Amino acid sequence: MHLKVGCDLPANSLRRRRKGREEPGSFKIEGNALRKCEVPRLFNSRMDKVINCFSKRPDAVARLICFPWAGGGSIHYARWGKILTSIEVFAVKLPGREARAKEPFFQSMEQIVDEVINVLLPVLKEKPFALFGHSFGAMTSFAIADTLKRVHKLEPIHIFLSGASAPYSEMRIQAPKRSDLSDEEFLQWMTRIGGTPPELLANPEVVKLFLPALKADLHVVENYRCDRPESPLSCPVTCFDGKQDMPHDLQARPQGHRLLPLVGHHSPSLPDQ
Repeated sequence: MHLKVGCDLPANSLRRRRKGREEPGSFKIEGNALRKCEVPRLFNSRMDKVINCFSKRPDAVARLICFPWAGGGSIHYARWGKILTSIEVFAVKLPGREARAKEPFFQSMEQIVDEVINVLLPVLKEKPFALFGHSFGAMTSFAIADTLKRVHKLEPIHIFLSGASAPYSEMRIQAPKRSDLSDEEFLQWMTRIGGTPPELLANPEVVKLFLPALKADLHVVENYRCDRPESPLSCPVTCFDGKQDMPHDLQARPQGHRLLPLVGHHSPSLPDQ
C-alpha cells in the first residue's frame, strides 16, 4: 500500500495513491514502518524550464553548466552528459527556442543572469561546478560568474570561454552592432566570418527559423557592458579560439588564462557525442 502527501494539502493530510510505480513524495508502508520514497532534489518545473540534462548523475563529483552560442539551443551541450560520466552536464535553455519557443526573447544580459541564478543557485551550492560558453555563451558565462562572486560569494572551480574577447575589452565595445543590420547584410556578415554551412544560409526556411533568435542574442551581447572586475575570479580560466576566427582581444582576458587554439573559424568543431 502506498500513501502520498499532496503538496497542496495540509502537512498531516494523506491520500491513497493508485497501484503502480512508486512516486517521489509518496510514503510506502513496509511492515510496521512508514518509509518516505526518495524525492529528487533537483528537477522541478522551474528547473526543467531552464535546464536540459540528458544524463542525471546525482553522484557526480561536479557539474558543468553550459551556455548556448547566439541563436543556439541546449541539445548540443546536453549530449555531453552521455560521455562525461563523472560530471553532470546542465545545458541552459533560453526563451524563444526549443520548448520555450513561444516565450519572448530576453532583451538584456541582466534578464538572463537573474533567471539562471534564481533557478540554479540552490544546486550550485551543493557541489563544485564549472561554466562553459562559446561566443555569446562565453559572455553569459562571465556575467553569471561575476554575479555569483559579487553577490553570492560563490565561484566556479573552472570557467571555459570560447570564441570571445573579454567583455570589458575596448575591441569588443568598439565593434559595430551587427544586430542592427538588415537580414541580407546580416547573412553576408555570417558568410564572411565562416562557421555556418553555406547551404544553410542559402535556405530561406532555415534562415527564417534561426535568424530571429540569433539577432536577439546579438542585441543582448552587443549592449552588455561591464567593467574589469576589481576582484578577479580566483578559479582557472581556459580560453578557446578558432585558428581562422576573427581576432579577439587576448590582452584583456584574465591574467594567467590558458589559451587553446582550435582548428576552424568562429564555430570550431565541438564534439556532441
